[in-house]
Amino acid sequence: MTTFQLLTIGASAIALIAAGSLLLPGQVRVERQAIIDATSEQVMELASSSEGYQQFNPFRTADPDLKIAPFGPAAGIGSGFHFDGEGGKGSQTVAAITANSVRYQIDMGPMGRPVQTITTSPTREGLLVSWSMDADLGINPVQRIFGLFMDRMIGDTLQQGLANLDTAT
Repeated sequence: MTTFQLLTIGASAIALIAAGSLLLPGQVRVERQAIIDATSEQVMELASSSEGYQQFNPFRTADPDLKIAPFGPAAGIGSGFHFDGEGGKGSQTVAAITANSVRYQIDMGPMGRPVQTITTSPTREGLLVSWSMDADLGINPVQRIFGLFMDRMIGDTLQQGLANLDTAT
């Protein structure tokens, strides 16, 4: 086989893999839930402020050397922080608040801009808290393949955050 033929086969294989990745989902959602002993007001108060969020931030549990630099108002929409640690660097900003939810806009530059949401719902057993992360993977074949492993990679972190939240309230 000639060098040209090998290059043609290699380029064709890469093109086929890239085209095949477009069949993978372009959106990914990871969600975890827990029943905690708190009120919705307690959870929303912590979740809607940078300082409060740090009391249950699961990334600080995984990376005690995580650097946090708050910005914006102390609480409410626009409250946020810059982070820099083992898991990457970027910013997280409170983007929306309701009586039972807080939505965060996360900007990790080329690594993506996922949205996280914490919602609460009272039940007989206690307060059901859901923590979700939604990401748009675009048409990038590498990101779409990466999306297949997102639940495994982020799920435990969200579960740790829920456990931290239960302790913090």
